[in-house]
Amino acid sequence: MRHLILTLQALLLCALPCLAQSLNESADNVLGTYYVNHGDSDSKVSVTKASDGTYTAKVIWVADSVDKNGNKYLDVKNPDKSLRSVPVDQVVLIKGLKYIPEKKVWGDTKVYDPTRGIRANVTVKFLEDGRLSLRGQVLGIGETVYWKKITK
Repeated sequence: MRHLILTLQALLLCALPCLAQSLNESADNVLGTYYVNHGDSDSKVSVTKASDGTYTAKVIWVADSVDKNGNKYLDVKNPDKSLRSVPVDQVVLIKGLKYIPEKKVWGDTKVYDPTRGIRANVTVKFLEDGRLSLRGQVLGIGETVYWKKITK
């Protein structure tokens, strides 16, 4: 019995890299809804495909999206002043995300961080455990955030 359990564990460990590799093989695998815990904020993000074939990531839910008076928090730190009246549960985080087949990653655009009000170059890929890794960089300084897929 112990030998069987060890064999199953070894097979599982070998399968994890294949899972990440297969998720990174197809551009549309990025589509779906993700749970995001970034700092002290919980949210859900939907990744959809635009008519031009690129991908858009938009916040669809934020745990604490209203103040004590019941008013929605707004995206007040957005560098684009015309977007500062957008509710925090409707912010577009990524627009124009492209799949780069030779690298098996998504990128060639910027990610918006509404907690800081900055845009950064982004590279997106699936990890071995199935989480989506988003690496944002500005002038060589970066941060990685992980999203957990909850629906396709």
